[in-house]
Amino acid sequence: MSTLSRRARLFAATAVAGGVALVGAIAVPSSFADAPAKTKVTAEQQAKAELSPKEMLDRAATWLTANNGSQVPYSQTKTWTDGYRQDCSGYVSMTLGLSKPGPNTVGLASDRGITTPIGLGDLKAGDLLIDADGSNTTRHVVIFEKWTDSSHSAYSAFEQRGSHGTDHRVLDYGLDSGSEYKPYRPVKLSGDAPPDTPAPPTAKWPMLTKGANGADVTTAQYLLRAHGHMTAADGDYGAKTVAQAKAFQSGAGLVSDGEIGPKTWPKLIKSVKQGSSGDAVRAAQTQLNVYGHGLTVDGNFGAVTDKAVKAFQKEHKLTVDGLVGPQTWAALVGTR
Repeated sequence: MSTLSRRARLFAATAVAGGVALVGAIAVPSSFADAPAKTKVTAEQQAKAELSPKEMLDRAATWLTANNGSQVPYSQTKTWTDGYRQDCSGYVSMTLGLSKPGPNTVGLASDRGITTPIGLGDLKAGDLLIDADGSNTTRHVVIFEKWTDSSHSAYSAFEQRGSHGTDHRVLDYGLDSGSEYKPYRPVKLSGDAPPDTPAPPTAKWPMLTKGANGADVTTAQYLLRAHGHMTAADGDYGAKTVAQAKAFQSGAGLVSDGEIGPKTWPKLIKSVKQGSSGDAVRAAQTQLNVYGHGLTVDGNFGAVTDKAVKAFQKEHKLTVDGLVGPQTWAALVGTR
């Protein structure tokens, strides 16, 4: 039997066997039949796209100055210009590149497509500490950056916090036994963490008490002002500065003794970089001048201040990135 006749017979048999089914059948053009179905990209799929710790932390730092040189303000209902919600979970969602405006804190902690629980001792740059219990007024999430020292008693972190906005400061959330903060690792986090460069071993936070004077006092006064506690930045640690220091300590959960020492400095400092402005920049400029950089203390972190910061960091064997964060502050204030 020829090939042609075999094909004809097969076609005829198929038509007879499936004749009813063929009635009313709709022919689908091959261009449609072969086209892949369009699927919506899920939060889990986004979470699995790889992201290095450095990329995540760099994204976190952008909100420190995104508001015309200032931090992005906090809001549980508003979204920033990049489409992410301006609360803590929206901020973290931005750093991870999740769906906009971002899942809430409970979602970040419970969705195994986004995070996975880890041990406290396993924390590395880009990991999260999440308190997912309670209500939207008590839940919180912060981004772990690095331990401040070998004792692991505190760490530097990025967070979006109420009544302030984006912040980069030293924290101890989750380090106490029974804490509601639990450590998690983003699923998409990959690669090596940035080098953990500690402050020089000679760095030691100074103790400022009533009657003290000098550049460290002026720096502390500018930092108090940066937190909304107004006092003259005159370098004299008088009664007004003591009162403002006590007010700051009370609000920060510290012993309210009016003395600025090793426990108060890490909470008082504020991270600044090129583009920042205000009293925290004046504080950094004041300290840089102690090392002979001759800056105008104008509160504007421009190219000249950036150059001075990088020179200081290089001289003190710090990461040369121009960011005056916890390690650079410790060296600026504590290295004498």
